[in-house]
Order: sequence, then C-alpha cells, then structure tokens
Amino acid sequence: MVAAGLLAFSFVTIALGAPLAREPLHVHDARSAAPQGYTASGPPHPDTVLQLRVALKQSDTAGLVDKLYDVSTPGSNNYRKFLSKAEVEKYTAPSADSLAAVTAWLDRNGVKATPGVTSQWLNIEVPVAKANSMLDTEFSVFENKDAGISAIRTLAYSVPASVKPHLEFIYPATVFPVKASRASASLHIASGHRHNSTHTRRAGVDASCDDAMTPACLQALYNIPTTPASQKSNTLAVSSFVSSFASKADLKTFLGKFRSDMSSDTTFALQTLNGGINNEAQASVEGSLDIQYTVGTATNVPTTFFSVGSTNGGDLNGFLDLVNTLIAQETAPTVFTTSFGFPEALVSPDLANNLCNAYAQLGARGTSIFFSSGDSGVDDGEGGECTVFRPTFPSGCPFVTVVGATQGTAPEIAADLSSGGFSNVFPQPKYQSDAVASYLTALGSQHSGLFNKSGRAYPDVAAAGIGYQVTINSTVTSVSGTSASTPVFASVVALLNDRLIAAGQSPMGFLNPFLYSTGKSALNDITEGSNPGCGTDGFPASNGWDPVSQRWSSGSIFV
Repeated sequence: MVAAGLLAFSFVTIALGAPLAREPLHVHDARSAAPQGYTASGPPHPDTVLQLRVALKQSDTAGLVDKLYDVSTPGSNNYRKFLSKAEVEKYTAPSADSLAAVTAWLDRNGVKATPGVTSQWLNIEVPVAKANSMLDTEFSVFENKDAGISAIRTLAYSVPASVKPHLEFIYPATVFPVKASRASASLHIASGHRHNSTHTRRAGVDASCDDAMTPACLQALYNIPTTPASQKSNTLAVSSFVSSFASKADLKTFLGKFRSDMSSDTTFALQTLNGGINNEAQASVEGSLDIQYTVGTATNVPTTFFSVGSTNGGDLNGFLDLVNTLIAQETAPTVFTTSFGFPEALVSPDLANNLCNAYAQLGARGTSIFFSSGDSGVDDGEGGECTVFRPTFPSGCPFVTVVGATQGTAPEIAADLSSGGFSNVFPQPKYQSDAVASYLTALGSQHSGLFNKSGRAYPDVAAAGIGYQVTINSTVTSVSGTSASTPVFASVVALLNDRLIAAGQSPMGFLNPFLYSTGKSALNDITEGSNPGCGTDGFPASNGWDPVSQRWSSGSIFV
C-alpha cells in the first residue's frame, strides 16, 4: 500500500509539471572576502528585490578583437575600414542557444527577464529569498561606513551546468560599489629641477607656460591649429562622474579670456544617464577642466558632456551603462574621453574584461577612446599599505589609449604624479611588446618583483598636465593632473579627424597599433623624470617607451 501510494503521488507530480529533482548547481563566481572597508551586517529582508543583470556569453569576442586589430593596424588592407553597428553585433550578440538556455533557467525559477540596453544583457528583478535559492548562495548587507555605502552582495554564487557555458557573470552579485577617482588636483608642486635646465625652449612657447598652461601655450607647444573644425559627423564625447559639473557661463568666460579668437557663445551639448544632472551653480574642478580644454582646444568640434549619476548602483555601474549606451547608438562618437578611473584591484576581472571588450566594440566602429592614467605614480590612489606597485583601471585595457602627464617646457619631462605601470589582469598586447621589452631590458633588476612584467603596460602617450588655467565660478584656478592632459590629447585627435573626414577619409579610430608603429615618428620622446610611489622612485623615463610618460611632447602631429 505504501509503495502504491508513492507511485500514485509520483504520477500526480509529473502530471502537474513539478520537477522531480533540482539540477545540480556549480560555483560560477566566488571571491575570498569583501573588499577592504566592507563588513557584513546581516541578511537583508527575504522580500527585498534585487536588480541584477545577466551578462550573456558573446558569440565571438576573439573574432571581434581580431577585426579591431585588422581595421586599426597600419599596413592592413582593411586599415580604417571600420565596422557598422550591425557588423559589430554579429560578433557580440549571444547565440540563440545561449539566450534559450539562460531564459529557460530563469523561467524555471519564475523569473522574467527583460532586454538590456544591448543584446549582451538581460535584466532581472529577484527577491532575496529566491535569489538565494536559485543561485545557492546567501546575500548579505555589507556596509562601508567610511564611504557611507550599504549594498546587498554575496561572496559566491552557483548556476546549473546547462547554464554555465552561456553566461559570463551576474552583476553586481559579487561586485562591490567602488567610487571613481578623479585624475586631477587643484594644486601640484612639481619637481623644481625642471627650471634649472639648459634645454632650448620651443619657439613661440612663453616661459610662463611652465607654471600657467593655457590654450595658447598648448597651441605653441604642440602646434595645434586654431582653424575651426567643419565636419559635423566628427563628434567628441566627454564623460563625467562623481557629481562633476560644468558651467556654460564659466566656459563663456574662459573662452573670452583664453580663446578670444573663438566665439564666446561656443558651448556643449548635455546628455544625462542614471539620474545624472549638470548643476552649473556647483561647477567642479574636473567638469570645468574637461569641458574648457575640449571645447577650447578642439575648435568647433561638436562636443557632448555626459553627466552620469549614481542612481543605478554607483560609478562602476555608470561606466558600464555609459559604454553600453554609446554602443547602442546608431552613430558612435569619433572620440570619447574620460578622466576618471579605479584601482584595478577593486574591479572584478569578469567586469574588467567585459568593459574592456565593450571599448573594443566602439573601437571597431571607429571611436578613439582615451582614459587618464591616474595621478598616483606607481600606486593606484587607494591609500593604505603599498608593498607592490598597484595599477589603475581601465588603464590596463589594451583597447583604449591611456594618457600620462608631463611638466615643464624646456625640457618637457615626465610629471611626477603621472601614473604608469603594468596590469595584473590584462596580458601585454602584441602591438607594444617590442617597445616594452626594450624598456625592461634597460631597467634590469630595478623594482624586480614589484610589478607584472608580462602585463599590459601604460600609458601610451602623454601631454602637458601641470598648471592648467581653469575658470570655476568666474575665478581662474590652477589645476594639474592626467585629467588635464587627457582631454587635450583627445581634442587633438578630434581635430585630426576633422581634417581626415573633410578629405573624404575615415577617422583615426583605435590608435594604439598606429602609435607604437608608424605614428611614433610624429611624437617626441620624453626621457627625463619618474613617477614615484609605494616608497620608491617609481619608473624612470628613458629613450623610447616608458611607463611614465611614453611620448608626445613638443613635437607636432599636424603637418
């Protein structure tokens, strides 16, 4: 009778469609501990709804990277023959099998997915209790009292074997909030030995430029033309995080004082994301610097200021949402510049690679992407004990161009704040292997064991970064950092794009293969200075590439 009863119950169970057994789960992502500063304070309420994103496995990431190099390498038959949005999506869209496997798993758990900004993402909303069950985990409330942050996260989660090959990761399950760092300072005392040089100053560069960098100084130093751009398809995107605002009134005052040859009514467009605003009454150092030295350098290039808020989970979310917003646009910007970053150690490798591959998508479509290297020498600016050199992110991504800083004009030397080094996440790309090998040979055993010799090395270029004259609330302030050099280099490339497009050619696109080959002949070498940090003198500048300033100083890439 008992056996017959169980058999009857089994038939009823099957008829009702209930599962006989749960598919075994396998760990998909795990971390050993929460980041420094975070402590678990207890479980969240089981009905608390988590907003999660599922990153689907892209169909052919390796093929996209190959294509990026194909269209970005001088000498290739496809050099600067960029891909369309649709052509890129053929590499990045998940396969039908991947989408079906992940969707079926979610359906079995009663979770409805909605499409993300791009086809590579699914958005889900899941109560904590259900997330704990379906991912075989325990979400907790983690607090960082110093930063004033509270977040629901877990240290590990699991998925079924049938799903594991089809998803990259679930975000932000194990990714903790990280605040973006501004690569600027309102005051910087540069090394005094730059004033004791016998080097000849470039003709037209006033001695005052050593301490007060202006658009006129940059034009003389780098032979930047003042001729207005004319091609409306050539656009410059400037990103802003951490409530860094820019004032149109301050820009008008700045142009009137430092670019009197331009109309002082020249302005910028604004786009906001994740609750971002642009409170012009509270203009910041970073926002003002970025806008004034893009609009004021890239004469008449259409410029858009992207103000990214934190309503969608913080600055890492902002980076993710901004790049995917740009990817989703039918026409991507031709230049994209960012003066913010993170300590590489605080960004999970899965997320770092996903962001880096997103930048590759833009590069394949012809976008030149620039990031500041940071302002902490061989350190990452996180603070605390520094026993080895600590790289920054996204500096380690091989698909972006990283900009360091120089100081002085006679000679121009590496700025001691300029971050540079070697990634612990991304391997060294082929385009820089010869240049880096030569530097490491000359370096010898110096700093042995303090950095990853096989990692992606940065910066790729450098430009003046000390003493920029910036108008903030109608007052001129001196600002220094790689967030000064970065928008200037980006602006120069925007002006080059204007000339290329006017001549019926494609824009520059992803620059690094060019910069490390035929392009280096147009750049001057920075051979003096270093970037101290972590209780050391840091890396010394030298002939050829170096992880302080690389190249680009008082030479000219305009002919």
